[in-house]
Amino acid sequence: MKFSHIILSGFCALATASGAYAIAQGGDLSLLESVERGMWQLRAVGGGPSGAPVSQICVSDPARLVQIQHSAWACEHYVVRSSATSITVSYSCKGHGQGLTTIRKESPRLIHIQSQGIRDNAPFSFAVEGRRLNAC
Repeated sequence: MKFSHIILSGFCALATASGAYAIAQGGDLSLLESVERGMWQLRAVGGGPSGAPVSQICVSDPARLVQIQHSAWACEHYVVRSSATSITVSYSCKGHGQGLTTIRKESPRLIHIQSQGIRDNAPFSFAVEGRRLNAC
């Protein structure tokens, strides 16, 4: 499994997706509302090669960052844990898999995303650092 292929295909889908998603009862995505919208650079971190892939995406809805690998599908979300600086969300996309994503916010312009799960019967796992660059 090639890390760069999984990440880049997920980011491309995120940039063009317009699917709906639902938050389970008790879900609080307010942390994500404080993440700035705009053009973001996402760089792989955590054990990857020094020339790890970098992607740029336009983020119009920060809540979509929860399901990067499933951005083309409507998924149900359940907020597992939420604090002032991080959120962990479990999600399920009927017929396409599920995932668990943690987003840690250092500032409205700097975040860290760790996600793992199953997409169309294949496992995925990645960690990226996101930095807001400018407007889309």
